[in-house]
Amino acid sequence: MTTAIAEKPIAELAAEYGLKPDEYAVILDRLGREPNLVELGVFSVMWSEHCSYKSSRAHLRKLPTSGPKVIQGPGENAGVVDIGDGQACVFKMESHNHPSFIEPYQGAATGVGGIMRDVFTMGARPIALLNALRFGDPSHPKTKRLLSGVVSGIGGYGNCVGVPTVGGETNFHRGYDGNILVNAMCVGLADADKIFYSAAPSAGLPVVYFGSKTGRDGIHGATMASAEFDEGSEEKRPTVQVGDPFAEKLLIEATLELMASGAVAAIQDMGAAGLTSSSVEMAGKGGVGIELDLDAVPQREEGMSAYEMMLSESQERMLAILKPGREADGQRIFEKWGLDAATIGKTTDTGRIVLRHKGEVVCDLPLAPLSDDAPLYHRPYVTPDGHPRLDPGKVPAPKDWGQALITLMSCPDVASKRWIWEQYDRHVMADTVEDSSTGCDAGIVRVHGTKKALAVTSDCTPRYVQTDAFEGGKQAVAEAWRNLTAAGADPIAVTDNLNFGNPERPEIMGQIVGAIEGMAEACRALDFPVVSGNVSLYNETNGQAIPPTPTIGAVGLIPDYDQRMGFHGLKAGDALVLIGDTAGELGSSLYLRELFGREDGEPPRVDLVKERRNGDFVRGLIRAGKLTACHDLSDGGLACAAAEVALASNVGVTLNATSDQHAHPYLFGEDQGRYLVGTRDAEGLLAAAKAAGVHAIVCGQAGGEAVASKDLFSVPLNDLRAANEGWLPGYMS
Repeated sequence: MTTAIAEKPIAELAAEYGLKPDEYAVILDRLGREPNLVELGVFSVMWSEHCSYKSSRAHLRKLPTSGPKVIQGPGENAGVVDIGDGQACVFKMESHNHPSFIEPYQGAATGVGGIMRDVFTMGARPIALLNALRFGDPSHPKTKRLLSGVVSGIGGYGNCVGVPTVGGETNFHRGYDGNILVNAMCVGLADADKIFYSAAPSAGLPVVYFGSKTGRDGIHGATMASAEFDEGSEEKRPTVQVGDPFAEKLLIEATLELMASGAVAAIQDMGAAGLTSSSVEMAGKGGVGIELDLDAVPQREEGMSAYEMMLSESQERMLAILKPGREADGQRIFEKWGLDAATIGKTTDTGRIVLRHKGEVVCDLPLAPLSDDAPLYHRPYVTPDGHPRLDPGKVPAPKDWGQALITLMSCPDVASKRWIWEQYDRHVMADTVEDSSTGCDAGIVRVHGTKKALAVTSDCTPRYVQTDAFEGGKQAVAEAWRNLTAAGADPIAVTDNLNFGNPERPEIMGQIVGAIEGMAEACRALDFPVVSGNVSLYNETNGQAIPPTPTIGAVGLIPDYDQRMGFHGLKAGDALVLIGDTAGELGSSLYLRELFGREDGEPPRVDLVKERRNGDFVRGLIRAGKLTACHDLSDGGLACAAAEVALASNVGVTLNATSDQHAHPYLFGEDQGRYLVGTRDAEGLLAAAKAAGVHAIVCGQAGGEAVASKDLFSVPLNDLRAANEGWLPGYMS
C-alpha cells in the first residue's frame, strides 16, 4: 500500500474503489462511523459488481434452478447434478475477460486455474475443460497478440495440471476489439454423498489457510473486473493474477486427500477478492463470525499490509474450516504435498469479521451488511428495438455458389480451429472419446470405470442476441441442448456466463433482461435447469459495449458411450436426411454477414415444442443405431453443416437443391431445431418421423469427392479442406 493511498481521505478512496456516494452512505449508516482503509477495501470488493451481482440478481431469480437431478444449484462454488450410481457431476463456467485483455497469457491461465478450484472445492476431481473465446476483428492490431496469448495461457495451465481441454468455441467480431471474452468451464466427478460446502457450521472451529503464499498480485482484481475500460486500462496490469499450474496440481491432490480424511467442516477457494471473499462468505453463509490473525498468513513478500493481504488475489490458495482437533491431520497432508499452510484464525459466535495485524485490530465489521445490505439495483431498462423479419426471397442469391460456400467455410467463425486445439492436451487422463478434433457437436469424456460418459458443450450466437435479446437467449440454450442431443446424450443442466456491457445504460440493461428471460423460457421448456454461473458486466471500452454474449455451458449423460454419435461416420451411399422445418430464415445469418456485410434482420425464432420433439426423436434414432452421422444445423445452415460432415467423414455429399427454386434460403438459412443425419434406411427413418410428428426430408446423398448441390455448385473436398483449415494458420503465421 503506497503512502499516497494511505494519505487520501476515505470518502475519496471509496469513489476510486467503485463505491457510489449512496453506497458509501449506507456503509456509514451501518457502522455508525467512517471505515478504516482495510474495512473500506473489504466493502469495496464485496459490493463490487463482480462479487455482489448487484445489477443482475433481481433478474437471475427468473431462471429455473431445480430439477430431479439437481443436488446443488446456484449459490455454491459450482453446480452439482446426479448422474446415477451414487455419482455426481460438478461444473461451472466463469469469465476472466478483463484480466485477459490486459495480460492475455496470465489472464487466461488464471481463469482456467480459478474455474478448476471452484470444482474441486466441492469435492470433485476435474475431468474436462472447455473455453468460449471471443476476439476482435482479425485486422485489428491487437487481435493476433491477444489470441496467441490467451491460447498459450489456456494450454500452458491446463496441460500442466493434467486436465483435458475437450471443447469450446472461438469467434471473431469487431465488437470485441476493445474487450475480448475468455469464458472457462470445468467439469468434475464426485461421489454424490460426498459433496463439500462453504458454510461454516459452528463457532470455535480452526480456520486453516493452505496452498501458495500470498503476494501483491491481483489486488483489487474484482474491482477492476467491475469497471469499463479506457485508454489507460493497460496500466491495470498489476491487478492481474499470476498462476502456477504445478502448484494447482498439488493443491488438487491435497484438497481431495484432506476431504477424504474427514477433517473438513467447510471449504472455499480464494478466488475473486481472495481472503476477503472466502472468509466473509464462509462465515456469512454459516451465520457465524470469524477472527483472523494476519501475521500467520504465509506471505511471499516483505512488509505486506493487512489491506494488501485481504485484497490480494494470488492464485492456488484455499481456506478450510476444520473439525475440532484435526489441525495436525491437515498439516501432515499439506507437508506431504509441499504446500504452505497455517492456522490463521477461528470461527466465532459474534457475527463479525475481526482482523488482527501486528497486535492491533485493523478491521471489525458486522458480516450481515456485507451480504444482506449489498446493493441490489432494479436498474431502468429499455427493450431494444427489434429488427423486422427479412423476406428470404428478397435477399440476393450468390453470384458464384461455389465461392459462396468457400467464403463461409473459410470465414473466421467457421474456419477450422485446429491451430488452437492442437495446443491443448485433449487426451490426458485417457478418458476422452470425442473432442474438438473428431467431428462431434460436444466433447465426450468417459466416467472412468463405467460405460457412462458425459457430453459437454458451450454455445452462444451473439449476432442473434444483438438483434433480439430474448430470442438470442432462447437460442443459446436450445443450441446447447441440441448439441448434446446430436452427440447422443440426455441433456441434464446448464451453467451460464452472461457477458454484457455497462448495466447503467438502459439499452444494455434491456439486453441483459431480455436474454435472461429468453434463457429462462428455454430452460423451463427443455427441463434444462441452471445450476451455476457467472455474470460479467462493464465489458466495454470508451462507451463501446461488446455484442451481448450470454454463453451457455451444458452437460448431458450418455448411458453407454458406445452409443455416442458424431458427424464423422458418414459413408458413401448413405442418405442425408434433414430433420426439422425449413423456412429459409436469413435474418442475422452468417450468409448475410459474410457475403453482403449486413448484420440486420430478425434472427430465426426458436419453437421450443418442436425443438424438444425433434431432439427427442433424433436421440431415439441414435440409441436405436439408425444413424451413421448426426450434426446440428447452426452457422451457415444446411450447406455448411453438409460441408462439415463431408470434411469430418472424408466423403463427398450431393445436396438436392437446384436452380429451379429459391435455393439460397434453403441452403444457407439458419432455422432452428434442425439436424442433418446420415442413414442407411431413409425410408424407415421417414416413416418413423411421420409417426412422431417430426418433419423430415431426404436432402442429399453421400459419395464422390466433392460437396455439391445438383446444378448449383461442386467444390472438391480438397479445395474445401484447404480453405477451411488454411485461414487460421495463415493468419497466425
